[in-house]
Amino acid sequence: MKSTVSAILGALALGVSFASVASAADTSVCLITKTDTNPFFVKMKEGATAKAKEVGVTLKSYAGKIDGDSESQVAAIESCIADGAKGILITASDTKGIVPSVKKARDAGVLVIALDTPLDPVDSADATFATDNLLAGKLIGEWAKGTMGEKAKDAKVGFLDLTPDQPSVDVLRDQGFMIGFGIDPKDPNKIGDEVDPRIVGHDVTNGNEEGGRKAMENLLQKDPDINVIHTINEPAAVGAYQALKAVGMEQNVLIVSVDGGCPGVKSVQDGVIGATSQQYPLMMAALGVEAIKKFADTGEKPKPTEGKSFFDTGVSLVTDKPVEGVPSISVKEGLAKCWG
Repeated sequence: MKSTVSAILGALALGVSFASVASAADTSVCLITKTDTNPFFVKMKEGATAKAKEVGVTLKSYAGKIDGDSESQVAAIESCIADGAKGILITASDTKGIVPSVKKARDAGVLVIALDTPLDPVDSADATFATDNLLAGKLIGEWAKGTMGEKAKDAKVGFLDLTPDQPSVDVLRDQGFMIGFGIDPKDPNKIGDEVDPRIVGHDVTNGNEEGGRKAMENLLQKDPDINVIHTINEPAAVGAYQALKAVGMEQNVLIVSVDGGCPGVKSVQDGVIGATSQQYPLMMAALGVEAIKKFADTGEKPKPTEGKSFFDTGVSLVTDKPVEGVPSISVKEGLAKCWG
């Protein structure tokens, strides 16, 4: 009894929550996210929890204390290996730094699936279930170009990125936007090497409203005539809008983004964001749990989508101002599907 209590206390100290109670003979799956407060990861956990219950596996959920907390993710992997988990689903905070721990898990026979954020290199995980982030960026780039029409040739474009760390989903969305808008991204794995005169500059936001506001203020100081803003996500977009509104420029700048959470789609409805590319974290996690269950039953590992290095979980452009030739769904449809 004492050892059982110690094990439970140890798990609680690591921040693990149990989605179901099952015998030791059942398949065990671990979900490790960057944080447990970001709505994106909350939705991911929701999808994994429901699917685990449906297919009859035990789910244990772990998260870093803050975005970027790789140490907690490493500790979680160690716990999952020790617990005999059959599979791990992880959104890595440090895509390179986590690789040795992932290798240790795989060497122990654990199936490791990266969710949303590919590891570096991508084949460090057994599989990646993710949004096509390059396509997500391309869609909003094409939409922005089509919306501006002839004015796109003389646009002044700013990029509100996530962090200086590269490569990441940030790079894919950023470079995808450039391709869609008609800007040569140069090295597609790198932000900041472009030479197109339309680019005002890049700044980082840490993916939150305050960061978006400060980054927007910085870019306005570089060029007060900036008129197109690409943002890494919708909180950063909202922060940018606040900065623009504070100086009476909110009607002069076209803002586009990626994520498609319910608050973000509502921002499209309210005219804060022109269009956003919607991804589906609940589906990512649910499909990941299904894949681990299948691996446990048959030994079969998931395969990537044909022509891609990952399993594509889909993306949709959400806007009420569609552009001919750019596939999109309405805000009403986006609200019905947000992060589903």
